[in-house]
Amino acid sequence: MRYDPEMLRRLQLLQLEILKDVDRVCRAEGITYFLDGGTLLGAMRHGGFIPWDDDIDLGMPRTDYERFMQVAPRALGERYRVSDPRTCPQQAGMFGKVCRSGTRFHTRETLDAGFDQGVFIDIFPYDVMHADPRVAARQRARCRQLQSTLYLLHSGCVGVPHTGALGEAEKAVCRVAHAVLGLASDHRRLVERFEREAARGLESPGREYATLAWPSITLPAEGFDRVSPLSFEGCEFFGPADPERHLSIMYGDGWTELPPVEARRNHAPLVLDLGEGGARALS
Repeated sequence: MRYDPEMLRRLQLLQLEILKDVDRVCRAEGITYFLDGGTLLGAMRHGGFIPWDDDIDLGMPRTDYERFMQVAPRALGERYRVSDPRTCPQQAGMFGKVCRSGTRFHTRETLDAGFDQGVFIDIFPYDVMHADPRVAARQRARCRQLQSTLYLLHSGCVGVPHTGALGEAEKAVCRVAHAVLGLASDHRRLVERFEREAARGLESPGREYATLAWPSITLPAEGFDRVSPLSFEGCEFFGPADPERHLSIMYGDGWTELPPVEARRNHAPLVLDLGEGGARALS
């Protein structure tokens, strides 16, 4: 979607405030985090937000993620809601969210799920992959399947890989799957199964890590848990110890190049309320 440039910038600055508060808690508690995904790409390529981006992504090793989810609700206070699918049965993504209280950022998926999502940043736990490549492949595949099932359980309107007639057919299948899952599946049990599969690598830890909610890439264990200061929007946060290597694995060697206009994506909210006295419907 296309934002009004002024509104997009206000949204980004509010997310930057959230990031500063999360950074403060992590520093005080000794919790390791790093800028991840499009946020890391923006820091390295633009010195801040990717111009059209509308969220912030952080990564954490699993042990640090669990500590953060334990201490953050108290440490951040009433200004924020900290949740993941274990604490919020309307949340489908198997990762954490820190939302600013008194704001709204609603997509079709969150409206369908009844998830009261505010302006947010995402926090992705990274799990160790199993040392046996065959077991690791099953670990990834099962987590991918369970994550997809959770999204379809909560909404029949999910992103599909194609456009045109094929895309419309895929959307129809998703709507049918959503209806069937609503009768036959249970949120809590799917979450528990996902967590068991994600933890499979602890049986025999390998040399790679992945955020299994989006298991498209794996990162080498060498230097994974080391971070270094990184500038983002003129402020100092933490990034991976080798951000160029991280981005090359995630996006390929052409990560420094801007994508074509038609490939520039964001979260396309239907309703956005920055806590400034009223929501706006966007299109």
